[in-house]
Amino acid sequence: MRNALDGAGGGNGRMAQWAKLAVVGLGLIGRRHVAAIAQSNSASLCAVVDPSPEAKADAANLGCTVFDTLGDMVQTVRPDGVIIASPTPLHTAQGLWCIDRGCPVLIEKPLAVTAADGERIVSAASAAGVPVLVGHHRRHNPLIAKARAVIAEGLLGDIRAVHAQCWFYKPDAYFDAAPWRKQVGAGPISVNLVHDVDLLRHLCGEITHVQAQSTPSYRGYDNEDVAAALLRFAGGAIGTLTLSDAVVSPWSWELTSCENPVYPPTDQSCYLIGGSRASLSLPDLRLWSHGKVPDWWSPISATTIIRDHADPLVNQIAHFAAVIAGEASPLVSADEGAQSLRVIEAIQQSAATGHSIDLTPSSGGQG
Repeated sequence: MRNALDGAGGGNGRMAQWAKLAVVGLGLIGRRHVAAIAQSNSASLCAVVDPSPEAKADAANLGCTVFDTLGDMVQTVRPDGVIIASPTPLHTAQGLWCIDRGCPVLIEKPLAVTAADGERIVSAASAAGVPVLVGHHRRHNPLIAKARAVIAEGLLGDIRAVHAQCWFYKPDAYFDAAPWRKQVGAGPISVNLVHDVDLLRHLCGEITHVQAQSTPSYRGYDNEDVAAALLRFAGGAIGTLTLSDAVVSPWSWELTSCENPVYPPTDQSCYLIGGSRASLSLPDLRLWSHGKVPDWWSPISATTIIRDHADPLVNQIAHFAAVIAGEASPLVSADEGAQSLRVIEAIQQSAATGHSIDLTPSSGGQG
């Protein structure tokens, strides 16, 4: 079997049973990818790209060589795929570098800093025939698959209203450890809300209109720390979402989903999806209904839906290996990642201008 960087193209038609993966960036999410690869039955870690002294010091524990640059890495190692977990401003250049060399790539969310850069990645991947995945790992969680199946089955009826709440408090040390997190474009709208927007699109359909507001960081950083948005979905539903990384609360995906053990779990929900027949709360997967006939004077009860449990990051690695082998198409393609980024950019634009943003293809942008 030839490796991707030997010029094998986009990986279509390969029947590899084991994928050798390189991870670019050994920050918080990069380390989680390394841990997920270690648990994988279909992939192994062959290299890390990170110029920091901390990464070099971890080389022995990682069991692989740590390189300063992608160029240095490919002179020695020929990975089957690359995971880009570097700071967002580096995603476009590093993603295009891999695509240009025919290497399948998984790019962490958000796909890029701007929607225009996201489009560059989409266009390059399409022209080269190279598969690109975007690291919206929540779609790989079995509970999301079950929620999507419940909605597709029609148990909620017509979706009429949606709410997402993302409140948490990031300590000062989080920002001091990586000063880029204090800059414009690295606030919670880009870094955190893009996950929630992706899930809302995945579960409830495309977002066509956005109206938003935000508040500057009370710590004095260059980005926001509170935001809210009103969303209109293509199917007619209205959605609301609120976000803050400076509010102490139990209502966020991180604290409610039990995906990552570093976050103390709560028994709360952070998403509500309301339909004409029933409503669904997530991530507890409780389905609320009145019974046969919707009627607010009749008793309402909840059923907790049974689903499988698995680490979505480990599932994502298995999926990446299958995509590299030509056995699957990306669950979250570059185009999907770019569309979620367009919504995020619309939220930022609306918050800055006070205008409603029209995201329908024929629109000029402002509502």
